[in-house]
Amino acid sequence: MENLVKTVPFQTFRRLPDYHSLLVKMYEQGVENISSTTIAGILKLNDVVVRKDLAAVSESGGKPRTGYAVQELMKQIGCCLGYYNINDAILVGAGKLGRALLSYDEFSEYGVRILAAFDTDDGIAGIEKNGKSIMHISELPDFCRRRSIRIGIITVPAKAAQDICDLLVSSGIMAIWNFAPTHLIVPEGVFVHSENMARSLSLLSQHLAKKERS
Repeated sequence: MENLVKTVPFQTFRRLPDYHSLLVKMYEQGVENISSTTIAGILKLNDVVVRKDLAAVSESGGKPRTGYAVQELMKQIGCCLGYYNINDAILVGAGKLGRALLSYDEFSEYGVRILAAFDTDDGIAGIEKNGKSIMHISELPDFCRRRSIRIGIITVPAKAAQDICDLLVSSGIMAIWNFAPTHLIVPEGVFVHSENMARSLSLLSQHLAKKERS
């Protein structure tokens, strides 16, 4: 499975969580087999795209007439996404958003466990949120190196995000989930996924405006 993960195209990788969520629902409903055509129809995707995506992650492939075994395909995609390999992570920025993420217990279902949060505010250093310590930012490098942390979550204001990103990278972080509304510059080999919430809200507003005009 490790070799499969390395060869999965990025665009395919972005669609895998949707496939996995669908398969989990099908499995819970007692569905044993499903075709790529059915998956494409439910998710409103191109059938050819779905077949290529599943071929990139499935070791067995779909069978004529019966399609894919739901449980098997679900596990294959889950392995590819790392859902069965828990990775420790840290969070920087213990404001409202950061604390909300600390309170979310379901990240472990997707292969991530937040161990601690870090902040520059001396007033909140030393307290706990949902059983997770909030520590001063000065303790971050040593914590990451001692625990071999490879995932960092950024929930700081935009003006501070690049400095925090640089600190994370210098501390051994290889993957960053960025909630700050700014583009981050990282060395080759470091992966950044940015959540642009302002853009998402703008798209929702545009969609509603179009509906109201039609």
